[in-house]
Amino acid sequence: MKRVPEPEELMDEAEQALAYAEADFSESNALFIDLYQQLHPASFDGHALDLGCGPADIPIRFCKAHPDSCIDAVDGAPAMLELAQKAITQENLAKQITLHCTMLPANNLPEKYYDAVLSNSLLHHLSNPRDLWQTIKLCGKTGAQVLVMDLLRPDTPEQVDQLIEIYAKGAPEILEADFRNSLFAAYTIEEVKEQLKSANLDTLTVSQVSDRHLAVQGNL
Repeated sequence: MKRVPEPEELMDEAEQALAYAEADFSESNALFIDLYQQLHPASFDGHALDLGCGPADIPIRFCKAHPDSCIDAVDGAPAMLELAQKAITQENLAKQITLHCTMLPANNLPEKYYDAVLSNSLLHHLSNPRDLWQTIKLCGKTGAQVLVMDLLRPDTPEQVDQLIEIYAKGAPEILEADFRNSLFAAYTIEEVKEQLKSANLDTLTVSQVSDRHLAVQGNL
């Protein structure tokens, strides 16, 4: 199935951001944290970067799992970051999580600074995936752990419909439409392999980790 890019817009309408923040992504977000635990079994006490943090569920889960960590969490949508700040304050994690409103490539972040670089469900939104990989190369220290999880594009439109039936049945219309667009916009494993090769990120590997997700993992 040919990739169909999403409309080039941020999830910055208040209604859309709130619907996304209130949606139940606990299964996939828990999978992300489990994958990181496999990549780095020891307790993490360094400085992490989360690209495309959305309402900050991943940074919050990460800091709860690693109480001595701190995270710079980046998103380009002010409406989403407003919800993220509320969630961070509610969880009393303002000392560990710092939010940044910026677009990729994030040239305003410190170079070769982070001990881990994370990203969940951002890649398929990008018209130029190189922006993500170059930001990771720019900001991660040598040896930094990298975990990028994203949707995996199905082979057929019928498979898209099946996934929507399983995971978006009964969801608000705006979320169902966003999920459908995202599945069509997602990349395949072979496409991501080519992206990594082009970016000279040969130490990272990509594999399927669920019926609808792929993950890029490894160390810089």
